[in-house]
Amino acid sequence: MKTKLILLVTLLSTLAFAHEGVERGPNGGRILEFSDNETMHGEVLVKDGKFHIELLDKDMKPVALAAQTLTAMTGDRAKPVKLEVTKDAKGFAIPALKAGEWLILRYKDTPDAKAITARLEYNTAICEECQAQEWLCKCKPEKEAK
Repeated sequence: MKTKLILLVTLLSTLAFAHEGVERGPNGGRILEFSDNETMHGEVLVKDGKFHIELLDKDMKPVALAAQTLTAMTGDRAKPVKLEVTKDAKGFAIPALKAGEWLILRYKDTPDAKAITARLEYNTAICEECQAQEWLCKCKPEKEAK
């Protein structure tokens, strides 16, 4: 009985705190931080079964790709799975994940630069308020809404 009660409380608290707005980019995608000082961002969109990540500067303007690199993983810490990342003129493409999986990205401005890690839970549940998928929720976090 205790196990079931703990499981129920954990599930309810996860659902209660899972909902929060995310920063959205100029194309409606989710913004991930790719720098320590908010000068480089990645806008993540899903198209044709792939995550597409476009680099944006501090003013949310597109950045031309040059020496930048991105690696992607999913799975748990004990057994991470490396994902194939392709690069084109607009950004990076990665195969889309299953709903509920985590996408872990490691971005570098140059091959010898320090890697910046960004994480995204691909939560495809629909937000009741804004009707967007939770990973793209347009609602403001509770603390900002008050």
